[in-house]
Amino acid sequence: MNEDDLRETLCSEMATSAPPPPMATTATLRAARRARSRRRTLWACAGSAATILAVAGAATMFTPDAGGHSPAGPAPQAAPPPSSKDTAQPWPTGPDGHPQEDRTARAGSRYDQGIRLLDEIISVVPAGYTAPENPANQPTDQKPLRTHQAQFEDKVNGVDVWGYMSSAALAKGERMGPLLVEVHTAGNQLPAEPCALARQFWGMQGECQVETVAAAQVGVVVRPGRDDRFDQWAAYRHPDGVVVFVAQGANLDDERPGLTTLPFSVQQLAALAVNERFHLQ
Repeated sequence: MNEDDLRETLCSEMATSAPPPPMATTATLRAARRARSRRRTLWACAGSAATILAVAGAATMFTPDAGGHSPAGPAPQAAPPPSSKDTAQPWPTGPDGHPQEDRTARAGSRYDQGIRLLDEIISVVPAGYTAPENPANQPTDQKPLRTHQAQFEDKVNGVDVWGYMSSAALAKGERMGPLLVEVHTAGNQLPAEPCALARQFWGMQGECQVETVAAAQVGVVVRPGRDDRFDQWAAYRHPDGVVVFVAQGANLDDERPGLTTLPFSVQQLAALAVNERFHLQ
């Protein structure tokens, strides 16, 4: 087809074709509004999902680590699921005068209490054992030899309830086992009966007996059930409501050889739970 034939054919087609209808502005605007509404809904859903993930991450403080450690009974306990309380209540005020980012205290007096608890653990290491410090360049996938932590648990009748958990590896030669102390401040909802209290520790069960230290009644699990993260632990509730757990084990992790004997006897472990050095506020 030459140029003249092409031009004539196009003009003929345009002349015989019906013109398009005028644009319906009302229908177009309605469609645009629906599209904008859908986009807003999608962004809102994405924001809600991100918020839930952030709260869930913030609520996991005394969580299990590679070596098996996990939180004790109701608080520093296994990370609770996100709840309306977590989002409705602001976190406690940090040393900068602003609310904390999550449950964990990373500075201030509560953080210092976690360090103090670790220092008190080091001070009771029995003769014949050492408490080695963390290596300078420890691999990230290896359990640290010393840890300390402070966590906000709840607000009960207007009072902030806090949990402190510190641990140290006790060594005899190349062999190591953990010694851990966990403290829940007054206002916690843990039980009072000694063995019921002891069985709240990390949800672990076992054969429990009550030991008397002066006038204090201490629950001691002397033989764990199938959960053997620790070999023995003691639990004591002070008259003011502060709860102390002291746990010992023969094996720190699967990478290091374990102790052949536990550092403390049952009576000594009970005495540690009552010891005022671990009675934190």
